[in-house]
Amino acid sequence: MSHTYDPYTNVIDTMTKAMELGHIDQSMFEILKNPQREIKVYLPVEMDDGTVRVFEGYRVQHSNIRGPFKGGIRYHQNCDLNEVKALATWMTLKCAVADIPYGGAKGGIQVDPHTLSRRELRNLTRRYTFAIAPIIGSDTDIPAPDVNTNPQTMAWLLDTYSQLKGHPCPGVVTGKPVELGGSKGRNSATGRGVVISTKLLLAQQGRGLAGTTVAIQGMGNVGANAARIFYHRGVKVIAISDISGGLYCEDGLDIDTISVFLDQEGALLKDYSAPGIRHISNEEILTCKCDVLVPAALENQITAENAGKLNCSFIVEAANGPTTEEADAILEKRGITLIPDIFANSGGVIVSYFEWVQNIQELTWDRDQVNEMLEKLMTRSFQSLLDVVDECHCTLRMAAYIVALRKLVTAEKMKGIFP
Repeated sequence: MSHTYDPYTNVIDTMTKAMELGHIDQSMFEILKNPQREIKVYLPVEMDDGTVRVFEGYRVQHSNIRGPFKGGIRYHQNCDLNEVKALATWMTLKCAVADIPYGGAKGGIQVDPHTLSRRELRNLTRRYTFAIAPIIGSDTDIPAPDVNTNPQTMAWLLDTYSQLKGHPCPGVVTGKPVELGGSKGRNSATGRGVVISTKLLLAQQGRGLAGTTVAIQGMGNVGANAARIFYHRGVKVIAISDISGGLYCEDGLDIDTISVFLDQEGALLKDYSAPGIRHISNEEILTCKCDVLVPAALENQITAENAGKLNCSFIVEAANGPTTEEADAILEKRGITLIPDIFANSGGVIVSYFEWVQNIQELTWDRDQVNEMLEKLMTRSFQSLLDVVDECHCTLRMAAYIVALRKLVTAEKMKGIFP
């Protein structure tokens, strides 16, 4: 039986192992183990029926040693401070792996957004922005979308912050609508990065994307975009799932048709049907036979209980922290190659960086240029992971952590401890 999953303990334990395996000077490790700032805020919101509810929100700023804090904001009923601390730490590592000049942060509100009206969501977002406004800014801390938030959420955040400052502040947030200074290609960037990661991994085996079978757990922004891009590159997407359950078709699903169905308000996969498709559970998504498994939902999905049942050759972590420490060890023994989250889903923060640069320089790039720059940067970063795999004889996850920690420790040493 596995111990209770703790995402923050999980990330710190992995960092500790990477420090040892990579022979990294541990004199600065205590700094990297602890967030620089943790904030909990209480958010009163008047509901549509006239009652007042108070929601709990968070913003954790882990490290700005390599640049401004950067990280998404999620709305989820199970969101808590410990989860946000782990996510902020992963963001620091992710930005270092990608070699972009950001540190890591994360935010969240404990709420099921599906139970709120559009007006209530807008008011909650504005109240949260007001609460964290003193610690965010285009050269301080730049939020972005995450689970259950989107460009509309970022538009409300941007407007609230700009109203408080008395002038437009487009650089304070990324993942906003293109019409408000967002970057072309940003909405699909995380999913595209997952596809690029898969392409790079398969290339090491002398394989291409076309004809590969893929199962995707989660059809939010990341999973849905990855599914569409896979589909249009000749990949056979045989299984997908959302909170209501999953779909399976051995011959491959028609992702374009399913995407049109899911674009309808309130549509769920449990209500979709077509010839040759059968409905399966989210657990069956994880254990179905496929070449590549893409967990794109939440943390703690691949565990000691199910890692031995997985029937795939490769895992590409589209979600943050979907695999526990215990499961990692099982997968390594089974010879299942895994691309870790801090590389596989870095496409979003990379294109967020591109968006931020465009805002600062007051210019725009076309989608093809953004996508080309994304693939070039991820290809270069992947090679740095392969170099460490060869050097340290380790997994790709350990290699990613070693790459990140070496950069962070070097930066800490260069700057020293203030005062």
